[in-house]
Amino acid sequence: MHETDMTKALIQTVKEWWEIQPKLPNIQKIHLLVGEFTCVEPMSLKFAFEVQTQNTFLDSVELVINEIPLLAFCHPCQQEYRPKIGEKYACPHCHSPMEEIRSGRELKIDHIEYTQEESL
Repeated sequence: MHETDMTKALIQTVKEWWEIQPKLPNIQKIHLLVGEFTCVEPMSLKFAFEVQTQNTFLDSVELVINEIPLLAFCHPCQQEYRPKIGEKYACPHCHSPMEEIRSGRELKIDHIEYTQEESL
């Protein structure tokens, strides 16, 4: 399950950002962009995140996953198309092999929702 390793890397990245803030932010949500062609299962990623963040600074933080569809471009037809994962990657019009992927390989933090503790 590579989602476990990805979650570890996500937690480490967020922790490094969190620790350098002047005032430690209270994180509510982490928004991810996950491409359909990354072979990452969003539910498995959420489960791994929940398990690995228990009793940490990210305990109870919601992981929001925005899935990005696979979008390819056919140079002979000069058209974009949506290949079906695991079925047929060729252009549905001219049947040329998929040459260019325009979206669907993303795996990154989009943004983090947080609040800052108020000083008294």
